[in-house]
This record gives sequence, C-alpha cells and structure tokens, in this order.
Amino acid sequence: MRIIVIGASGLIGKEVVKSLSPRHEVVRVGHKSGDLRVDITSKDSIEELFRSAGSFDALVSVAGGAAFGELGKLTDENFAWSLSDKLMGQVNLVRAGLAHARDNGSFTLTSGVLAREPIPGSAAISLVNSAIEGFVGAAALEMKRGIRVNVVSPPFATETLKALGMDTSFGIPAEKFAAAYVESVEGKRSGEIIDVRKFI
Repeated sequence: MRIIVIGASGLIGKEVVKSLSPRHEVVRVGHKSGDLRVDITSKDSIEELFRSAGSFDALVSVAGGAAFGELGKLTDENFAWSLSDKLMGQVNLVRAGLAHARDNGSFTLTSGVLAREPIPGSAAISLVNSAIEGFVGAAALEMKRGIRVNVVSPPFATETLKALGMDTSFGIPAEKFAAAYVESVEGKRSGEIIDVRKFI
C-alpha cells in the first residue's frame, strides 16, 4: 500500500513509519521536514499536499496540537488554536483527502486518552479529543467506495512525561503505540476508537 503519514518525524510518527515501512510505501509528511510538507491549520496547504502526493491507500495522522492549562487561564486564542490545529486539521485531512483516496482505502486519526479520562488542565485537549472521536464515528457512516476511518487513542508516552518533568510511572514507551495504528491501516475496522493500551 501507499501510505501517507502526517507527523512522520514526531515521537509517535517515527514509530508508525518504522512499523509500516517494511511492508508498504510510506510518504513522510511533516510541518518542517519530510518527503512533503503541510500546515494542517490551513485548508489550502492540505489541498496542496494532496495535489503533490497524488493517490494513496491509507493516511495516518499523528499530528496536531492543543493547549494544556488551568481552565480559568485558558484564553480564547488557546481554544481557537486547539480547535483549528488538532481538531479541524485532522477533519480537513479527511475532507480533502477523500477525493485522492483509492477504493478500499483508509484514514486513521489521533485523539488521546484525555477524551474519556480527563485530568485538571485538560479542558481544551479533552474537548478536541472527544470531538475527533465523535467525528470519526459519524464520518464512518458516510464513507463510500469501501473507505474506512478510525481514530487511535494513545495514552501518555513515557518520553513526553519525562520531557515535561512529570511522573513517568504511568507512561508507556512510544514504540509500543505503533501496533494500534498498524491495526487501523491493515485491518478491517471502521468508525472505531482504537485504544493503544489494548495492544500492549
């Protein structure tokens, strides 16, 4: 298969690329590096990406940011950025990508454990992650030509917790995340939330 990985140079993206590359042609896409570049906050940039990339069998998105912080201190700009980046960025990858996806292709987006297990400071991130999961469930009902769409829900990566100076005891190494993405790409699921922890 020809697979486009958005966020290919990131912590999770690198592991996804490593797992898929032996069996598939992987097109690595990033904001600042990769075979191709994209700014997922820009619909024009996303459409240009697909014009350059051409047709594909699968797209995996491990890209998108959202603000973390105390609710009373999160600004309108924090929420607007979170919605335009991780949420609408990934939604628009599907919307614009449908015209370029081959029959029986697939889209795999990324949410996160904070959708269903929020913590203090996660209001914006939990909002975005929940919305992505809602979008995937509904979008799957309208897919044509055998195209599938799923969302992978990762927990906290050990590496991320370490970088933030947080307790790493409940983290999971990013290298263990890839199996959930591979299942979404190579399996038959559609409209599902795929919990990384079930593959460990």
